[in-house]
Amino acid sequence: HIALGALASSAPILYFDDITPQNGYYTIVTKDFKEASTSCYKTIRKSWSEIDKVASKHNGLSILSKRFKTCEHLNYSYELKNYLNNIYARAAQYNDPPTYPVTVVCGGIDGASEGTDILGRIFAGVVAYRGNRTCYDTNAYKYPTETSVGWSWQTCSEMVIPIGRGINDTMFPPAPFNLKSFIKECKSFYGVPPRPHWVTTYYGGHDIKLILHRFASNIIFSNGLRDPYSSGGVLEDISDTVLAIHTVNGSHCLDILPAKQSDPQWLVQQRQIEVEIIQGWITKYNADLLAFKVFKQ
Repeated sequence: HIALGALASSAPILYFDDITPQNGYYTIVTKDFKEASTSCYKTIRKSWSEIDKVASKHNGLSILSKRFKTCEHLNYSYELKNYLNNIYARAAQYNDPPTYPVTVVCGGIDGASEGTDILGRIFAGVVAYRGNRTCYDTNAYKYPTETSVGWSWQTCSEMVIPIGRGINDTMFPPAPFNLKSFIKECKSFYGVPPRPHWVTTYYGGHDIKLILHRFASNIIFSNGLRDPYSSGGVLEDISDTVLAIHTVNGSHCLDILPAKQSDPQWLVQQRQIEVEIIQGWITKYNADLLAFKVFKQ
C-alpha cells in the first residue's frame, strides 16, 4: 500500500500521441493574451512579420540587437523570436495572482507612449516583464535548472508531448511539431530515442479516459484553464473516484503552491475541496481497515 490516492495538478495526460491537437498549448496562450487585451494580442501577432522585415534589411540583425538591447549580437532573427515566444508562453503558463504576468506584459505593450511602433511596443512588454536591465539575454531560458533538466529527460524518455502550431491558428508564427528533430535533439542531449507511442501502448490505448474509468480510483485531476497545459488535461469527472476540478482563472500547478494571504477566494476554495476529497479517502480507508480487522476476528 504505497499510495492511497493522487492529486494530479496540471497533468496533461491527454496530450500524448495526437489525442489532443498539437496547437492546444499555444491556443490557450493566445486566448490568455487576447482576453487580457485585444490590442496587445494584435500587436504581438503583427510583430513576427515586422521582425522578419527588419532582419531582412542590410544590418537588420544589428538594428534588432540594438532595439531589443540584447546582451549578445543576434546572429539569426529566430533567436529573438524564440526569446519572445518563451516570455509569452511562461507569462501565460505561470499567470499567477496577484501579479498576473500576462497583464504585466500587455500593460507594457499597451502602455508604450503614443506613436511607438510595433517593435517598440514589444520591447516595452519585455521590459515590463523582465525588468529594466542594461541588456537582455536571449539565452535566459536555455540555461539548465534541475526542474528543466528533469522535465526534458522525462519528455525525451517517456512522455513525448507534441506541441506545435499551424498557420494562423494562434498569435504565433507556424511551427509544427517535428518528431524527427525532436528525436535528434533527445539523442544529442541524453543518448535516448523518444518513444512517442509509449504512453498509449503501456496504458492500453488512445482512450485514456475509458482506461481510467475501468482501472483507476482516488485521483484528482486539477487544472487552471489559463494554463496552456490544461488543453491536454482531464476537465470532467471520469467516475465517482476519478474527479476533475478546474478553475477558470487558475494557472500551472497553482493549487499546490504554498498558500498566501493574497490568494483569491476561488483558489482557497479549490484547495479546500481537494483537501476534503483526500480526507474522505483516508476516512474510508481507515473504516475499511477497521471492518477488515473485525471480520478477521
